[in-house]
Amino acid sequence: MISKRTFLQSAACAAATLAADSAFAVGNPAYPSHSVKWVVPYAPGGATDVLSRLLCQRLSDRLGQTFVVENKPGAGGNIGTQAVIASAPDGYTLLLTSTANAINASFDPALPYDFAKGIAPVAGVARIPLVLVVNNDLPVKSVAEFIAYAKANPGKLSIASSGIGTSLHLSGELFKAMAGVQFTHVPYRGSAPGLTDVMSGQVQGMFDNVTSSFELVRAGKLRALGVTTRERSDILPDVPAIADTLVGFETSSFYGVGAPHDTPPEIVGLLNREIDTALSDPEIRQRITDLGAIALHGNAAQFGGMLTEETARWRKVVELSGVRKE
Repeated sequence: MISKRTFLQSAACAAATLAADSAFAVGNPAYPSHSVKWVVPYAPGGATDVLSRLLCQRLSDRLGQTFVVENKPGAGGNIGTQAVIASAPDGYTLLLTSTANAINASFDPALPYDFAKGIAPVAGVARIPLVLVVNNDLPVKSVAEFIAYAKANPGKLSIASSGIGTSLHLSGELFKAMAGVQFTHVPYRGSAPGLTDVMSGQVQGMFDNVTSSFELVRAGKLRALGVTTRERSDILPDVPAIADTLVGFETSSFYGVGAPHDTPPEIVGLLNREIDTALSDPEIRQRITDLGAIALHGNAAQFGGMLTEETARWRKVVELSGVRKE
């Protein structure tokens, strides 16, 4: 049973939603009425493409128009992001947003756009833990032992990353600052060459997304010491959180969807509902789990709040590390 007041409030809310949808339908008789471009600001391949293509196929099936992935790599994601910000705010150009957007807001002082003002949050997609992996010959088997080894051997450790200013690089910088240790950062063009050199012993360790490293850990080619999220990763359940040893340590990579600022809220709402529904589909949910990722559910406002929090979090890391793009 519900009260008369609750019933009237629910009815009023439903009527307002129906009126908004009707008004939208009058001004926009069919969205989408033609293909939609989904910009991935990275090169083809990897988790970004897998997740994007899965969602685009589902959106195409549900909404009756083709959602096309367009890879637009370069400048740490800035080229693709800027292209979307400059697009018409009509719902036909979308951006795969990521941790790079949150980092670049403070890492790149010459950024040619304001991400927070230029992009309307649409929906979260997934969060991916990072993991600290080391060469099997390194005589450490835990985060505590790694910290002790680094302190006992200053200047002897090298840690790889997928590039300067990435979440992998800055996770290492945060670890250094919080643990009070020193090691040499060695940037690579992507995770794969860095992981190869960790396995060969050219460098001793690396912070990497679990997506690209968990199979190497399972195969015994790398040793995992800890994950960067507060909770353990389902794909590496035996690996503890770094925060269990280094209290307060927490980083991760995330992906979501954005649209140009001033995109009609009705379109944003529609896309949010469809993406959120797709993320609950058993096939897509299983694929996300297989990648070691965690689906992000919620409305557009909640995703916007998460973007704000992540941008503030990475600003603190950038300030703490003292590293900026030159």
